[in-house]
Amino acid sequence: MPNDKKKQFTYKNSGVNLDKADKAIQLIKKPVSSTFSKNVLNDLTSYAGLFSFDNKKYRQPVLVSSTDGVGTKLLIAKEANNFAGIGQDLVGMCINDILCCGAMPLFFLDYIACGQLDCQKVKIIVESIARSCRECKTALIGGEIAEMPDIYSKDDIDLAGFVVGVVEKASVIKPGLVKKNDIIVGLPSSGVHSNGFSLVRKIIKDKKIKLSHKIDKLSGAAAKQKPGNTVKQRPEDDGNTTLADALLVPTKLYFAIISKLLGKGINLHGIAHITGGGFYENINRIIPKNLNALINMGSWEIPGIFNFLKNAGSISKNEMFRVFNMGIGMVLVIDPADYEKVKKISSLAGEEISKIGIMAEGNGGVLING
Repeated sequence: MPNDKKKQFTYKNSGVNLDKADKAIQLIKKPVSSTFSKNVLNDLTSYAGLFSFDNKKYRQPVLVSSTDGVGTKLLIAKEANNFAGIGQDLVGMCINDILCCGAMPLFFLDYIACGQLDCQKVKIIVESIARSCRECKTALIGGEIAEMPDIYSKDDIDLAGFVVGVVEKASVIKPGLVKKNDIIVGLPSSGVHSNGFSLVRKIIKDKKIKLSHKIDKLSGAAAKQKPGNTVKQRPEDDGNTTLADALLVPTKLYFAIISKLLGKGINLHGIAHITGGGFYENINRIIPKNLNALINMGSWEIPGIFNFLKNAGSISKNEMFRVFNMGIGMVLVIDPADYEKVKKISSLAGEEISKIGIMAEGNGGVLING
């Protein structure tokens, strides 16, 4: 056995700093508690999040859940040292998904893992998560911060999120609601959102493109939207933004417009969140097997960041629509008779929509014309 003069081991010299973990908790208390409603029964000292569910509003409530992460977009944020909008990406990827079932979010939890805890970085990320939860009227009732040296390198960080929502059983949006001649409406994205970044990074690396590279005539909401702020609508081009800024525009939150449409009694036959798999795999999920979604490519403006990536990587049209959202972050399928009403409600909410296609007889496929 070693002699008595052996080195004393502590958690800190193994790479885990409990003092920093406590400091991080103190820094995030205020933004987290700002999301609490009367339904939240816990504080940050609890072992679990406690949420009192008011079932008087529902005859047959169905709980709807989703979990997701931000993916390799985090590596772009790390290189650019800009984490201001990453929390919104996390919230958007989860809440936008449950909206597709017609569900409204109740509460959210986050998981932050890193190699070495940076309290200020965690504070920035959690503030973004909390801000996004407030916009989606969702309580951030809990989470976890894990410092794991050796699994992650010193500056690495990873995020995961989990949301629970609710919908009346009779109001669940499902593929059987979609009918022939239904109109396909596109809600604009804020940019690349949080998908396709392995391909984006491959192009940047192989083509030796700097994140400081200026993108001219950048169209779409990425043009003026600053990371860390939620996106309301697509502004005009400003023609002067860096690649890093364009890529780090956070995922758009669609809670406000979807909840408004449902609240106004609009019968949405289908909702698709255009994430991994692009148009083909996501729209395909919400339509019956006897119909095709016919998409007209020229019916909306494709943001310049996608044209930049397409040209830089010599990417085919099919691959672009299979990987990226191409400027349409959410797709709605509606009855033609409801289009003008949907357009008016959206316009009053500051949301630009595009009529991007129609449902036709087919075999459950997505066809892009143009």
